[in-house]
Amino acid sequence: MATADIQADIQAVIWDFGGVISSSPFEAFAQFERERGLPANFLRRVNATNHLDNAWARFESNRIDLAAFDEAFAAESAALGHAVRGREVVALLGGTIRPAMVAALRRLREQLKIGLITNNVASSEHDGFDPGRRGEVIALFHHVIESSKAGLRKPDPAIYRLMTDALGVAPERAVFLDDLGVNLKPARAMGMRTIKVEDPDEALQALEGYVGFALRDAPG
Repeated sequence: MATADIQADIQAVIWDFGGVISSSPFEAFAQFERERGLPANFLRRVNATNHLDNAWARFESNRIDLAAFDEAFAAESAALGHAVRGREVVALLGGTIRPAMVAALRRLREQLKIGLITNNVASSEHDGFDPGRRGEVIALFHHVIESSKAGLRKPDPAIYRLMTDALGVAPERAVFLDDLGVNLKPARAMGMRTIKVEDPDEALQALEGYVGFALRDAPG
């Protein structure tokens, strides 16, 4: 398919939040692991073990509360060799908003539909997580799906279908950005174009190629 055809075909851009619009919590995880003398990527290993039904999955889909998550994550991490309380991990989730991504959102919404699918937690009883800081950014989206309210989470294919239905677009006419490959896979299987966000500027460059107009300020 020619580039011009791809650009004309895109009607919506769907975003993840943490690690895409805000800095990745994995940076805070890495610092925590260094300070505690834990193996590198230990917290991610806990989260990836039985990832469809572990403590993290149940917490983000609002099947357990913060107290239950605290206990369950401690048990799961202990089983892998190092007990870590769930509350300690949740406290690491706050991130820094990336201004370039917010600027891109503002430009996109002038011409296309934009949606947000975020795996999050219902409780704000912890340090480092301030939903009020995110409110202005979240208000930019035409539709928002939060796992803690929807009762399901990425990578469940149903959550992507909920978004495309809400935006009134076919998956083939949407682009999805996420920092985790496991979350991109089902979107791609539905027909969406996908962008794995590692370097924010490179991700925006790739997105510009799909939508056909500038999302970043010209250098200089």
